[in-house]
Amino acid sequence: MWFLEILGKKRDGESLSEAEIRYFVDGYTTGRIPDYQASAFLMAVYLNGLSPDETTWLTEAMLYSGSVVDLSRIPGIKVDKHSTGGVGDKTSLIVAPICAALKVPVPMISGRGLGHTGGTLDKLEAIPGFNVNLDLDRYCELISRTGLCLIGQTAEIAPADKKLYALRDVTGTVANRSLIAASIMSKKMAEGIDGLVLDVKTGRGAFMVQQSDAEELAELMIAIGHRMNKRVSALITDMNQPLGTHVGNALEVIEAVMILKGNRQALRMDLVELCKTLAAHMVRLGDRADSLDHALELVHRSIDNGSAFEKLKEIVREQGGDEKSLDDFSRLPVAAKSHLVVALKSGVIHSLDALDIGLGSVILGAGRQTLDSIIDPAVGIVLKRKIGDRVEAGETLMEIWYNDDSRLVEALPCFERAVSIQATIVPAPGVIIKTLGDT
Repeated sequence: MWFLEILGKKRDGESLSEAEIRYFVDGYTTGRIPDYQASAFLMAVYLNGLSPDETTWLTEAMLYSGSVVDLSRIPGIKVDKHSTGGVGDKTSLIVAPICAALKVPVPMISGRGLGHTGGTLDKLEAIPGFNVNLDLDRYCELISRTGLCLIGQTAEIAPADKKLYALRDVTGTVANRSLIAASIMSKKMAEGIDGLVLDVKTGRGAFMVQQSDAEELAELMIAIGHRMNKRVSALITDMNQPLGTHVGNALEVIEAVMILKGNRQALRMDLVELCKTLAAHMVRLGDRADSLDHALELVHRSIDNGSAFEKLKEIVREQGGDEKSLDDFSRLPVAAKSHLVVALKSGVIHSLDALDIGLGSVILGAGRQTLDSIIDPAVGIVLKRKIGDRVEAGETLMEIWYNDDSRLVEALPCFERAVSIQATIVPAPGVIIKTLGDT
């Protein structure tokens, strides 16, 4: 085959064969197809789309570009959770230890931040010493012994996706339904799981801005999972405002710990509700409860009795991290400076734009603007008010934590325009919109 012909077909909106898609994936993985040609292909896909068959073929080609883990010898139904990317979304740090504490094995291979969204690996690496680069033998051993392991893609796991994931992040080709589905499902099917719970975001801070697009993405991933004999459920969730109150890697670790400790005074119920519901669906798919209500009871119990937090401490310790930092936040990375954004008038917050806050956090250094960008784990935002809250003129809306004055100057317009204050009352939006798939 000649790749320029394949590229030209997709540029012109034509469908590709399974063999042509496999040729692209294999060629890019092995280096025969260079970054600039792969970038052109991704943009052609972004603009013209892939059919359901093309998407499935892309998923399978990426899946079988590397190893597929076999966890069948480990007792229990192995279940993972994946989010399509959001601002302030630290749910994996919360739901994984909850489920592992409830004897649902959680093999979790996660990604880094994409575009304006945060990545689970970047948050984990904000914990001093935490090693996300374990080999597959250690991964399997930890799942068998502790019920949980949180790592990044190894060289063996979907190497095609690892290369394409990084390229999409810096070429403006993230927010395409087929590329998102293939990336997520190729990694997840390689983990050795039996079931998967998807958190598919919709709204201003999501890649799928329209709810209809989010539902189509969810249905596409459910279909791919069913084709591979996996149980899959999906929640469609709101991402018009950031999830919870903390945005930024070390800051999100702090908020995750507060939830696992049951520190209700410092928490926002949108994040709490979503985490408990996601965990309940995982417990249900893992056959540890006979109904979703029963699963929710077990989830509450794991937080109240401290077992979920102890499970997080255990896996931090096992993966080389400083478990004391989970009790003493001063041991986490701390930004040197802070700046307050205050309300310019009294009223009710009508919008808190997740996209603007996500972009601002990237400018501060919490995300990547280029392939070789270095994450600053300390920087970020702490929201003091959210949609539906009444504020008075001069009241603090958010704290900005930063290390570089020039980055703050560049990021401030994003944070300031994110907030809209009006005179009329609006209710706080619900976080869970719809549930699809297996229950």
